[in-house]
Amino acid sequence: MELGNSFKISASALTAQRKRIDAISSNLANAQTTRTAEGGPYRRKEVVFGSEPVRKNFSDVLDESKDVDAQEVHVVDVQSSDKPPIPKYEPNHPDADPDGFVYYPDINTMKEMADMMNAQRSYEANVNSMNISKSMALKALEIGKN
Repeated sequence: MELGNSFKISASALTAQRKRIDAISSNLANAQTTRTAEGGPYRRKEVVFGSEPVRKNFSDVLDESKDVDAQEVHVVDVQSSDKPPIPKYEPNHPDADPDGFVYYPDINTMKEMADMMNAQRSYEANVNSMNISKSMALKALEIGKN
């Protein structure tokens, strides 16, 4: 695998993990949101990842001899949860229905925090991968000097 490919793969993973962290942050911030612009309570967002072969430029798309094992990650979709909201009896709440129930998002803050930690660790691993690739490139240049 080319050195440039390792940078592209790590950079794509950093972008994907950043989007995942953004979605998790939105979930945590809206865990108690009972009213949205779309109507009803906030729906939990989840990022779906996909992969595709690493391509440097347009000619690589046309070239059949590219390294098909190297895969970049990308965000395919950000989906809203289809889980039903959690009803709580709060008759004095402004968003209560005629029976006195308020519907809250089905968001487990502990799960969101665990997902956040997982995304952070993945992000850190990819930063380390980029640093190692950079170090290898610098060592190769030092060898060429001598």
